[in-house]
Amino acid sequence: MDYIRKANERGVVNMGWLQSNHSFSFGSYYDPQHMGVSVLRVINDDVVQPGAGFGTHGHRDVEIISYVIDGALEHKDSTGNEYVVPAGEVQRMSAGRGVMHSEYNASQTEPVNFLQIWIHPNVKGIEPEYEQKRIEQDGPLTPIVTPNGDKGALRINQDASMYRLELEKGEAYRLQTPDRQGYLHLVHGSAEINGDVFNAGDAIAPQVGKALDVNATEKLEALWFDLPKG
Repeated sequence: MDYIRKANERGVVNMGWLQSNHSFSFGSYYDPQHMGVSVLRVINDDVVQPGAGFGTHGHRDVEIISYVIDGALEHKDSTGNEYVVPAGEVQRMSAGRGVMHSEYNASQTEPVNFLQIWIHPNVKGIEPEYEQKRIEQDGPLTPIVTPNGDKGALRINQDASMYRLELEKGEAYRLQTPDRQGYLHLVHGSAEINGDVFNAGDAIAPQVGKALDVNATEKLEALWFDLPKG
């Protein structure tokens, strides 16, 4: 059967400076029924208050994608990268054999909202890597991250891809990954999907090979993950 994750059922963390909704188990939030889908391990919907952020901490052997929705995110890491990632841009960091980094709200007056996405890599112990870019929408479904970084996308060390789906109200689109696992996370707007209503923050992973017929009931922005089966 389909895996459905509603926004209001996600794990909630409120630390004052950080408000976060966890689609899957993460940190102090643990639920064995929600440990990720295929190689997709984390989707945290983070809102960081002005001037605050995550102090220096380490990662290894994980692909981390930051998808900035509103505001701007300041990134620094132990390999010398120091960048601001504004809304509309996407960042990919391969932690590889180990990297230390920090992430802060780049603004002293406005919050930043971003999705922190973790994907298990298919190779370990590599040299850490960093990419960042703005990817313009080209049709309803645009590649954002792919294994080879083709068609202007960022590259990832895994047989997995992330696409941005954008539809105007009343438009429809069919999503399908034959013999693969799909996962759709709504960022903005709402849609009727295979007869059910989904809103911002909701997500669905259909049975392997099953199509999702997405009918936008409001202007829609969503992320579609094409993942290995199993």
